[in-house]
Amino acid sequence: MSEELKKYIRSVKDFPIKGIMFRDITTLLLNNEASKKTINELYNFAKDKNITKVVGIESRGFLFGMMLADKLGVGFIPIRKPGKLPAETESIEYELEYGKDKIEIHKDALQPGDKILLHDDLLATGGTAVAACKLIEKLGGEVAQVSFIVELSFLKGRDKLNKYDVKSLVDYTSE
Repeated sequence: MSEELKKYIRSVKDFPIKGIMFRDITTLLLNNEASKKTINELYNFAKDKNITKVVGIESRGFLFGMMLADKLGVGFIPIRKPGKLPAETESIEYELEYGKDKIEIHKDALQPGDKILLHDDLLATGGTAVAACKLIEKLGGEVAQVSFIVELSFLKGRDKLNKYDVKSLVDYTSE
């Protein structure tokens, strides 16, 4: 893990709701060298995985997901909230701590057998990432790796992803 990147990640107390310490990567994006280090470390995790597509989860997963796809020389697929993709979609509903949510992917975005790198900015409880993996697998893709910039390990999201190769750069062991 790249703990030195922590100094570029802003902590915002009580966002989006009281009691949450939000880990904000927009401050990391402001620093070109920190962004380069981030993309290079994420690339090094994935470069030998024979990735055929990168899938990014809305919306901050798009930022480094696109850069990873470019660096790996493969296509990029967005996973979005309902109603945001214009063509025929496949969707999955999943449980959150406070209700349910849903994500979608274009049905024709990947081919059976595609080796997928799933990327998002942050791993908390793992609910969204697990749902995204299920959606990829439903369309015949193989999740070769799941990567995150930030992991909140005290929330144990990695445990839900234990059948996948999970990588993260920065770990917060407490709120």
